This record gives sequence, C-alpha cells and structure tokens, in this order.
Amino acid sequence: MQRADGAMKNNHGGMPTPGQVASSQMQHVVANGLPSLYRSAYRLLGNQADAEDAVQDALLTAHKHLDQFRGDAKMSTWLMTIVINCARMQLRKRLRHIHVSLDSRIGEEQESPLSDILVDGRPNPEDECHLFKLNARLMRSAAQLSPILRKTFQLRFVHHLSLRETARVLGVPIGTVKAQTARARAKLMKAVRGVRRRSSAQRKYCSPSRTRQNDSALLAIKPAAIACTPFSSLPGLNITTASAGSRA
Repeated sequence: MQRADGAMKNNHGGMPTPGQVASSQMQHVVANGLPSLYRSAYRLLGNQADAEDAVQDALLTAHKHLDQFRGDAKMSTWLMTIVINCARMQLRKRLRHIHVSLDSRIGEEQESPLSDILVDGRPNPEDECHLFKLNARLMRSAAQLSPILRKTFQLRFVHHLSLRETARVLGVPIGTVKAQTARARAKLMKAVRGVRRRSSAQRKYCSPSRTRQNDSALLAIKPAAIACTPFSSLPGLNITTASAGSRA
C-alpha cells in the first residue's frame, strides 16, 4: 500500500527508487493541493482559463523533469515554483497578441501594474549605478536573516503566497507568518535606508526619476524590486533547493 509521504515498496518488494518516491509525492500533492496551485496562478493572471492552462503546463513540466527533484525542498514547494514560472510565461504570451499598457492593473485584486510583474531582471545602464549598492546591501542583509525569516520572506514576496498558504508550507500559525514577515521587512528596509544615506555621490549619475522609482520600490519591498536582486544565490533562499517546509 502506498503512503502519502511517498514511502512504498517497489514491484520487487525492495526499497523504492528516488523516482518512485518523487512520483508518489507528486501524485499526493496534486490530489490534495491542486486548488492552492490554481489560486497562485490566478492571483498573477486574473483569468480562469489562463490560470488553468498555467497549472496544466506546470504539471506537465514537473512530470517531464521529475528526475531533477532532489527532495531538498517539499514537493508542494517545488510544484508551486513551477506554477508561478508558467503563469509568468502566460503573461508574456499575452503581449504577443494584444497591446496592454504597462500601467494596467492586473491580477485577482488588480493591485499590481503589469510592469511590476513583467519586470526585466536586467537593469539598464541608467539604473545600475544606484541598484548595485542597494542590491549588495540587500544580499548581505538577507544572508544575515535567520533561516526561517528568509524562507518566510521569499514565500510571501518572491513567490506571492498568501498568509494562509505560507503558514501551511512552513507548518506554523498565520500569526507567526505575519510576525516573521514584518521582522524580515523591517531588517531589509533598514539596510536600504542605510545605503540611500551614503549613495548621494554615486546617484548623481542616475536619472532622478528612475532613482526615485527604485527607492520607492525597494523601500516597499515589492516583488518587482526583489526580482532585481539575485536572492537565489543566498543559502536558504533558493526555494527549489532550500528546505522551505522546515519549522523554526
């Protein structure tokens, strides 16, 4: 009999292979967590059909690359990452067929402009002089966060999970997620302010309008700003390799 956690015997009665374990875990997550995957796609796309397509594409991709799942992160977290990537690909496909203002508000709650979600991670030369110090400081500050704060911050602001979904992934109460999110934001905002006070000499080479936009985005700790920062190189922040489901 197959267990939910993926522990099972193979056809020869021996220990299961890594591929069999991963396949069992994926079946369990899809059977029990499909609504959560769909909600995450819908929050980004704001369209039922596109969200369903994104989830379907994600499941096909996950099945095709199941051998790449190493078990360092939860299967549910690995699948969620693929769903979010597929949803962003859906957004890019839209732009091939229709003209949409980058200021248009999209998503389930119409909160984020399209330009925030489709932000190009490669800063142009005008931005590099100001973002370089900010990114370096954010990297150092994020690396100094405790493992649980790093995991909470990425789930909430990089992968756009709700409080309830983040709490379920981490296995902690919603109130704990709120407190951890606030602590992580406060620490990173403090780091950004420190760089802003010391960067006036360098910022004279940047466009004033772009500088104000970057300050605003980084101080608000929005997903668009996070996308410009290579957090995936930090220990515990790459959700595809970190054990995001561990408890504090």
